Amino acid sequence: MIGKELLTSTMLRPGVWPVVGLIVVQAICTVIFMGDVATDIIPQGFGALTNPSNVSEIAASSGLILGLVFEVIVLWRLLGRQHRMQQSLSVATGALSDLMEGYFRTWALTPTEADVAAFTIKGYSIAEIAAFRGSAEGTIKTHLNAIYRKSGTAGRAQLVSVLVEDLFRGALVGRDAGAKA
Repeated sequence: MIGKELLTSTMLRPGVWPVVGLIVVQAICTVIFMGDVATDIIPQGFGALTNPSNVSEIAASSGLILGLVFEVIVLWRLLGRQHRMQQSLSVATGALSDLMEGYFRTWALTPTEADVAAFTIKGYSIAEIAAFRGSAEGTIKTHLNAIYRKSGTAGRAQLVSVLVEDLFRGALVGRDAGAKA
């Protein structure tokens, strides 16, 4: 199911290592404790099971082992979940980008207009877009007017809502971004 890809993508994250470290320390302590229990019990054979002290040590050892197994399973599942969520986010990011590009082609935006439209959709102000592009604010406003005219939208909010509505409807992949259902 989840193997090498999970290990390479999530195990490299700094937040994972303290948990792995704790599990390793706990495993070492478990081995030491189990060794001590074994040296107490093995010479006595099955007669060791009649001693309440030995029985409690065996129970504690079993609890340590079960706890360790449980921790590893939970960590593995959490890492898998995190990996799947990262993949979903990556797909959604790519889908938005593909959707935007599809609309930009449908609306016949020039490369400059597409760039300005992308910055606008991302929420940047006219002044910020002008600074990014090394243009005057008036030039950006001119491009925005052309974008709104070509897209048939009345402004920034409506431009963004066109894309968001398509994303919510599930028009992520394989559908012409400009086509309406």
